[in-house]
Amino acid sequence: MSALTFLLWVAYPYAAAGVFIAGHVLRYRYDQFGWTSRSSQTYENRLLRWASPMFHYGILMVAGGHLVGLFVPKQWLAFFGVTEQIYHLGATGLGSFAAALTVAGLGILLYRRRFVDRVRMATTPMDVVMYVLLTGAIGFGTIATVAYQVVGGGYDYRESISPWIRSLVFFQPDPSLMAGVPLFFQLHILTATTLFLLWPFTRLVHVFSAPVGYLVRPYIVYRSRDAHRGTGARQPRRGWAGSQLPTRSSDRRP
Repeated sequence: MSALTFLLWVAYPYAAAGVFIAGHVLRYRYDQFGWTSRSSQTYENRLLRWASPMFHYGILMVAGGHLVGLFVPKQWLAFFGVTEQIYHLGATGLGSFAAALTVAGLGILLYRRRFVDRVRMATTPMDVVMYVLLTGAIGFGTIATVAYQVVGGGYDYRESISPWIRSLVFFQPDPSLMAGVPLFFQLHILTATTLFLLWPFTRLVHVFSAPVGYLVRPYIVYRSRDAHRGTGARQPRRGWAGSQLPTRSSDRRP
């Protein structure tokens, strides 16, 4: 095993995982006021209204597909009747749809960042780095999917990439599994690893503070006080008397 192979497929992933965990802990501890998505909705809402749901729903579907494909052994799926053909059709069809939705949403977000003046002025250098890595990871992954899974004859990453990731998780790294992996899959993994390395220092931290509680919290009833100010739930009386606040008897003139 060469030094470069060890660096790329053992040392670098573990270093990124360590920074990812420690960085989030430290930032939450010392920079809670900066723990935010830094929303730019007040600067522009028309494009964001379309781009944000497309990107977020698409990336959630992509993440779900990655979790199943990388962490669930193919033997387990076969036990439940998911054959190789069924898995390939599902992963290719749903993966292509999720990729298209994600790429479209990201494209609108990038256009918005570049050509809407107020949004561009609110963009930080770390935002630029984040978008470059995000675009690279999604772009390389999409190219690999189209080139090998849709157009090409297919590549079974569950025989190489998936066991490699599981070997890292169980602290038994086997970098030799990555030796024959196609280039675009390798670039996809390396850019994604770099994104995880820098994740704690970007606005992406808001992923771990998503308002999930909104889905189960009780309703809040709001009542306007403009029309009934000072009268409680009673209807206001007409005339001069209805517009006066009640006075104490000690305030009246004899």
